[in-house]
Amino acid sequence: MARSAIHIVQHRRRREQKTDYQLRLSLLRSGMPRVVVRKSNLYVRGQIINYETAGDRVVAQADSAELKAMGWKHSCANVAASYLTGLLLGKRAGVKDAIFDIGLQRSTKGNVLYAFLKGVVDAGVAVPHNPEIMPPADRLNGKHIKAEAEFETVKKKILG
Repeated sequence: MARSAIHIVQHRRRREQKTDYQLRLSLLRSGMPRVVVRKSNLYVRGQIINYETAGDRVVAQADSAELKAMGWKHSCANVAASYLTGLLLGKRAGVKDAIFDIGLQRSTKGNVLYAFLKGVVDAGVAVPHNPEIMPPADRLNGKHIKAEAEFETVKKKILG
């Protein structure tokens, strides 16, 4: 039984393990737009978000499902699709620099999140990162799934 009458209830999103408020605050204090990436079993989604006191404002967004309309026939959740989605977001962005926000997702060297970041950086958005954490080039261009031809076709469509 509790001995203290004081019990502090955490924010709902913290209790549901959806938001790390300390990390969010440190990202917002930078004053830069955030490149937010989220992955599911089927897709990778990314947004560039600006903080405003009335609520966050989405500047640009991209979803790996959009790659299907461009000729991508493979999974939309692999490394190559994630890179192309990041490239698509970077072209739509309209910002020069941003910071990377992966939220509560697990960070592993060379995973889908960093393939997305590589795409955003290759599109011309300056995001501080460590180049050693990026996936190898043969995985980025779809060599491991034998999708190099489709990769080049979709990349040309994105870059125009």
